[in-house]
Amino acid sequence: MNEPASTGHPVDHNRLDSVGVTSQERRSGGVQSVERAIAILEFLARYGWSGVTDIGNELGVHKSTAFRLLSTLEAGGLVEQHADSGKYRLGVGLARLARGVNDEPNLNQQARPGCEWLARHTEETVTLNVLEGTECVTVDQIASTSFVVSRSWLGRQTPLHATSPGKIFLASMPEEKLAETLARPRERYTERTLVDAAALRAEISRVRVNGYAVAVDELEDGLTSAAAPVRDDAGEVVAALGVSGPSYRLDADRLKELVPLVCHAADLASSRLGYRAGA
Repeated sequence: MNEPASTGHPVDHNRLDSVGVTSQERRSGGVQSVERAIAILEFLARYGWSGVTDIGNELGVHKSTAFRLLSTLEAGGLVEQHADSGKYRLGVGLARLARGVNDEPNLNQQARPGCEWLARHTEETVTLNVLEGTECVTVDQIASTSFVVSRSWLGRQTPLHATSPGKIFLASMPEEKLAETLARPRERYTERTLVDAAALRAEISRVRVNGYAVAVDELEDGLTSAAAPVRDDAGEVVAALGVSGPSYRLDADRLKELVPLVCHAADLASSRLGYRAGA
């Protein structure tokens, strides 16, 4: 095939094509662009709304490069941009991908009726979370119908020790794995974050006895959540289903009302996965 005639301009080997990949990267398999896109998604999963400059600094690239990558991710629904601030966060398109990474392929589908039931009866933000390594990942979410809503958690990674879903996973761990987890240092997010191993172990014992977990102002000041375990047909905890909202609305009295609903919704999801209590 003949090469196109020269235009008189120098060839820019880093020119982006329609999907944000340079000609140089195409020749090398596009690895750099993929790695940068993954780094952006991980950054947004950890920090939420972020500006182009912050993302560029994290990647060590000019903000114009970061912007082109973000535009490509936005076109695929993997990130979304705030109309006023121009900042970015993870997009709802990640939910489609998240459904394919669970150990139980039908988890989202089977747990969805329980999530919807809980959303209808509480009008709070409902999340379905799975354990990924040493953190929780939200794989499904139904936003609160209230005017004041919690942020989007979809696709975000959150610590085990400072969240109600995380405490569910800690409580389900075998003793050897739990001891190994508690031996690691923990980050303090607020004054109420449980970082002391003995205090956290006592909390885990309460979760095992009660069958649910609560976190009040532990990950963020003003954020309260409650969660219960979702089990598969073998009785293994495969997810945590819960609600979250502002602490002023989810006070102690409101939590007493919500906890039985959370447990019932988790039981609904478990039954669809084949779990039978007492079997």
